[in-house]
Amino acid sequence: MPLWRWIQEGLRGAAFLRARTGNAAPGPWQLLVLVVLPAAALLAVERFTVAGPAQFEPVAWLAPWWLGLALLWCAWCAMPSDGVSASGGRLAAWFALSSWVPLPALLLSSALQVGSARYPGTWPGPGVLDGGMLVLALLGLAALFRMSAPFFVTRTRMALFALAVVLLMGVGLWAFPGPAWTEAAEASELDDDPAEPEPLRLSQDVFESQQGLWQRQVQGLAAQRDGVVDVYGLVFAPYASENVFRRESALVREVLEQRFDARGRVIQLLNHAETATTHVWATPQNLQRAVAAIGARMDREHDVLVVYLTSHGGQDHQLAASHWPLEVPSISPEMLRQVLDDSGIRHRVIAVSACYSGGWIEPLATDATLVMTAADATHTSYGCGHRSELTFFGRALFDEQLRSTRSFTRAFAQAVPVIRQREIDAGKDDGFSNPQISVGPAISPVLDALAARLAAEGSD
Repeated sequence: MPLWRWIQEGLRGAAFLRARTGNAAPGPWQLLVLVVLPAAALLAVERFTVAGPAQFEPVAWLAPWWLGLALLWCAWCAMPSDGVSASGGRLAAWFALSSWVPLPALLLSSALQVGSARYPGTWPGPGVLDGGMLVLALLGLAALFRMSAPFFVTRTRMALFALAVVLLMGVGLWAFPGPAWTEAAEASELDDDPAEPEPLRLSQDVFESQQGLWQRQVQGLAAQRDGVVDVYGLVFAPYASENVFRRESALVREVLEQRFDARGRVIQLLNHAETATTHVWATPQNLQRAVAAIGARMDREHDVLVVYLTSHGGQDHQLAASHWPLEVPSISPEMLRQVLDDSGIRHRVIAVSACYSGGWIEPLATDATLVMTAADATHTSYGCGHRSELTFFGRALFDEQLRSTRSFTRAFAQAVPVIRQREIDAGKDDGFSNPQISVGPAISPVLDALAARLAAEGSD
């Protein structure tokens, strides 16, 4: 049979039609082309599941090929033994067709992922997406079994082969290292980014600079305006050993100032060796002082305080702090809650970008508080490595969604599927981070009115 006929019969099998191959068998070069072409087509489509720059992971692409070899061996075992030549020809024919029969379902599944990556705000949510991919996977399997039945002659052999396929797919889903295409790092900024920043050099000049910085930052806080609900911000990045937290804290401050009319009303506490003379240290004591200073300047009953914390998080729900040789204790949600309660600030928006940060929801929740976390209480989040531009949570929520809306709840809802897809693309293998949100009934109308006012004023 010519090559095009093998392709035609494989696609007929995808439509649940009987393949008309008779006793034909593909030649060696035909078989190579028939196996490689579908794999190349799937690889090309999968590239578009990454919305931005992507990098190819050859190990992740090659690793699943063992599944095809295992299926080939299982098929060989299940086929009747009627001579080496006949058995080899039957096996080659089945392998050629099996490369094309599930292809349409696999391409449609990849297309769903492409749509989810390219149109996160309008595409169906994770539940619908997963359901659609499951249906397509089952259709592909059914078509494969329908095509394979004549090759195995008896129902017993077919049933054993089907069982082997299901078992191998289960093992494969567990063992695959991740997608063949992953989101590329921003080479322009990260190629020269050291694995770890230089450690802090303590000196008298540094200590004196810190004292002056604190005074200037507090004195420079803009006062609240009568009759206007103002936004004040506190950005806290206590982990000095990775540059991603420095970048993220600067981004969040910028978004608050530009999108929420908070210029002059944001305190940024940051641990980093290069900013020891430009930014106040992120320590528990300075966090307490900053909240108190903001509370003394704002209208505590009507204005809104946005608190953003970014660092590593532990399973004990402590926020990691590091600024060696300076000793900096970790931060707990109970400590932050006490500080906020002592300040008398009523309306609070708190976002925690850290692993296991869902454990912060309950301690911080009040009727006038909105709390958002990058993960639930039992899962890690992604994007806090030294080569990360921003955390997945900070990037999706602040750098993307809050640049197009001023509603925290809407931005969070739109960010969640984006984060999920990026975790899938990055090969996160310990479960979806599952970002959490808690909205107190008294904070919703305040934030809705604030978003409406800022939109009308065009604050940008």
